[in-house]
Amino acid sequence: MAEAEDTNRKLLIDPREGDVEDDAASPRDRSLLIMAGAMLVEINFLKLSLAIVLMIIVPAIVLGLAPLVVTGWYAQVSRSFTTLTTGLLPALATLVIVGLAAWYGGKPLFRTAERSFWSLISLVVQPGYAFFREALRHLGERVIPYGMAPRTRRTFSAIATAVAGLALSAIALWLAWLAWPETRWVGSVSDLRVPQRLIVPTLANSAVLIGLFLGVAALVWSLADATMDQPRDYEDFDLQEPGRPIWRVAQLSDLHAVGSAFEFRIEAGRRGPRGNGKIEAALAALSRAHAQNPLDIVLMSGDMTDCGRSTEWAEFSAILNRYPDLRERCLMLPGNHDLNVVDRSNPARLELPLSIGKNLRQMRALSAMAAVQGERVLVMDHRAGRFARTLDTALAPHRETITAFADTGNFRASLQVSRIWDEVFPMIVPPRPDDGLGVILLNSNAEANFSFTNALGLVPSEQMRDLTIATRQFPHARWLIALHHHLIEYPKPVSAFAARIGTALINGSAFVRKIKPLGRRAIAMHGHRHIDWVGACGATRIISAPSPVMSPMAQPYFYIHRFAAGADGDLDLLLPERVSLGEEAQPPAMAVS
Repeated sequence: MAEAEDTNRKLLIDPREGDVEDDAASPRDRSLLIMAGAMLVEINFLKLSLAIVLMIIVPAIVLGLAPLVVTGWYAQVSRSFTTLTTGLLPALATLVIVGLAAWYGGKPLFRTAERSFWSLISLVVQPGYAFFREALRHLGERVIPYGMAPRTRRTFSAIATAVAGLALSAIALWLAWLAWPETRWVGSVSDLRVPQRLIVPTLANSAVLIGLFLGVAALVWSLADATMDQPRDYEDFDLQEPGRPIWRVAQLSDLHAVGSAFEFRIEAGRRGPRGNGKIEAALAALSRAHAQNPLDIVLMSGDMTDCGRSTEWAEFSAILNRYPDLRERCLMLPGNHDLNVVDRSNPARLELPLSIGKNLRQMRALSAMAAVQGERVLVMDHRAGRFARTLDTALAPHRETITAFADTGNFRASLQVSRIWDEVFPMIVPPRPDDGLGVILLNSNAEANFSFTNALGLVPSEQMRDLTIATRQFPHARWLIALHHHLIEYPKPVSAFAARIGTALINGSAFVRKIKPLGRRAIAMHGHRHIDWVGACGATRIISAPSPVMSPMAQPYFYIHRFAAGADGDLDLLLPERVSLGEEAQPPAMAVS
């Protein structure tokens, strides 16, 4: 050992300490503007151009061309049936075609349309809207100090939200107005014979339709955000009542397991922890707490890994397997780092929409979740219209397909496993007994093909619908609703403006409204922001988990939350227990702190 240490002292560069390359994707000590400039020279412009064509230009052209082609086709078909002056037969033929498309491909088409819709929002509406909104809020925090006049702060936040939406809506409608003179909405048979003359009206139609969509969407979105219950700090913890059931739920979020003992995390670089010592320390501390007072659930709310690689999942699983008492109580859901980070060393790298990389990361995460909770969680049985089968049962017919895909990367299998991934969320742990505590696990990750935009969140409408089915299937249950992303931006001060932008749920206000009818029967729990916060939007209580790994504090910590069966079916929120890792969370002796 002494000889090895002497050898290390002779190294000009100690590889265990890392170097500037480990900071390549870390925003620490660098502004987003500087990072954007560094990314610009690394971007593969050929791949970027192809991605823009597939994700933006082609859909825009289809959108603008559709009314011209449909009306031109209808005119051609109608002319072929001159004896039917009413045009009944063409109309019936159109209905049959649409009906067949909906019957055989309705759900995939709906998912594709929804993803395209929210992709457009995440690419255009969300950045502009979030920038306007958060700029005004950030300015307001400089005028109204945090902790003073909370009602005034909430009012200003609502006004800033409405103004941001109005501003973006006005810009979008103005652009649509400029393009309007070049539009044409009715095609003819001659257009189909000379398609090149459709180029200008197609582009103008696209500009008008997108402008109108952005104008209306931004306005509706901002008004929905402004009129909803504004988030507030929560301090009204319930008192424990004798004789009522209590559930102890530890929340470990954003562990960011890396693949080797000397690897740094992409967000923190050399300023963050190296290796997985803090994960081990967190589980060891939790195991001791469990031995003293048993836990009911260990919730891991996403980002178990740093970028979803096989080596990271192997390291994470190896550590968790050393604590079987915790593993058998563990529930996991995916985070953006598990699914959407394309390249840990180069945030400028992007994937094309049909790349298999995203599906591989999904299957790695699904495999880990199935191994831990496959027998304990239920997934939706769409034929039965209820949650009636375990995750293991749902995956049984697909195991060979998933294994073959991971081995060969076959494109056809990639499409199959993508459908499997969509079908398994949400997962639920049913209440025992019927008025006990149930858990709903959501996948809140918006699809991203670019490492630098990996953090966006979205709860699809199908998952929100199935969430409603679960709560109706168990009408007397109390619920924990777990997801990775924060529902909305919270009234917690930040030092940097960049920390406010682009990480909450894109459809957060819609999701808050969806769970609002549950009132005090449910509590939402999430990770993602790495911060400790308990708050509420109206009656909806929200818990944000700190990261025991990514926290810059010298003594990172996490919480064991305590929930109790309240009166009238309520889920009471008691004061949580804070578990501090202290000195044991420091790296091993061979590492440099």
